[in-house]
Amino acid sequence: MTRVMIVGAGGVGNVVAHKCAAQNDFSEILLASRTQAKCDQIAARIGSPKLKTAALDADQVSNTVKLLRDFQPELLINVALPYQDLALMDACLEAGVHYLDTANYEPPDVAKFEYHWQWAYQDKFQQAGLTAILGCGFDPGVTGVFTAHALKHHFDEIHYLDIVDCNAGSHGQSFATNFNPEINIREITQKGRYYENGQWVEIDPLSIHRPIPYPEIGNRESYLLYHEELESLAKNIPGLKRARFWMTFSEAYITHLRVLEAVGMTRIDEVEFQGQKIVPLQFLKAVLPEPASLAENYSGQTSIGCHIQGLKDGQPKTYYVYNNCDHAECYREVGSQAISYTTGVPAVIGALMVVRGLWKKPGVFNVEECDPDPFMALLGPLGLPWHEVINQPSPFEYP
Repeated sequence: MTRVMIVGAGGVGNVVAHKCAAQNDFSEILLASRTQAKCDQIAARIGSPKLKTAALDADQVSNTVKLLRDFQPELLINVALPYQDLALMDACLEAGVHYLDTANYEPPDVAKFEYHWQWAYQDKFQQAGLTAILGCGFDPGVTGVFTAHALKHHFDEIHYLDIVDCNAGSHGQSFATNFNPEINIREITQKGRYYENGQWVEIDPLSIHRPIPYPEIGNRESYLLYHEELESLAKNIPGLKRARFWMTFSEAYITHLRVLEAVGMTRIDEVEFQGQKIVPLQFLKAVLPEPASLAENYSGQTSIGCHIQGLKDGQPKTYYVYNNCDHAECYREVGSQAISYTTGVPAVIGALMVVRGLWKKPGVFNVEECDPDPFMALLGPLGLPWHEVINQPSPFEYP
């Protein structure tokens, strides 16, 4: 029995709080956010005596340190904004608390998704005897665990990896993002990148796309993006020759996005408006629907998985591992849509891995560096069953 502190009270924070409250491993849970009222609303819905709430400005390290020292959790689960990752890691080091997040750090003033800022904390966490688990959502997160599982149980060498992410759900809005609009749009509008033959290939945003089949969904147009787990997987999976990430978008979504980009609404630099400085993308975020508000009317499924090709016993082998998640079922269980659910559940499993001592080792780690077996064993029971397809035709070409 241990204490855990959750930072962030958006859609993912709601799922993490629900799922943590249901685990016997956690005796007390503190949910903290800049707006305590959001935490209180989540706590009221859950109705667990284990759950407490607090206000926290996570940009200020001293504030977080004080809260950590008062509450004394074993682990901090960071589901706040990626801009706050380093401040929260600093606070954990000062207070002697283990750390876990679901998305890598990015600086507010440039759309740059790289792990090097957090990897630089390796020595500090090692010397402190603390664990930091990075990117423990679904993608990144489960996709890295899927890849580690494939290497451990199905391959001697992995050569080709294609991560595929489809949201075939419908929320009834003409344009909305499924998680924080600012983060989502920054991710999509930057240049695409993929790893091939030891180097990174850069492409114009959304310039490469193709139809890809998804189980129970069918073909969906999928766009090649850069996604942060490609960086860690290229580093941590030996022998990898190519790694790519694909995500689906509807024609309507792409049209809206291109218009917003053309008129400057996706800019992240400041502009002057009526005598004050504003960031256009932050203003756009303020007028778009709150992602958590989409949950009640969401229908359809998500499908996220890994298509892998490599060698086993000297012979070529193909392997596909995936999860499908239903928006409406997520809402019935925890009041969320599937995007938040598929991010929040893995964060709780990662937390269990740490507090049970299975992933607890000094230093900073991406999930594929940890034993995938106990994590995979909990995915289904906690709501994300996974499926395997072995040596069947692949939608991707391999040299």
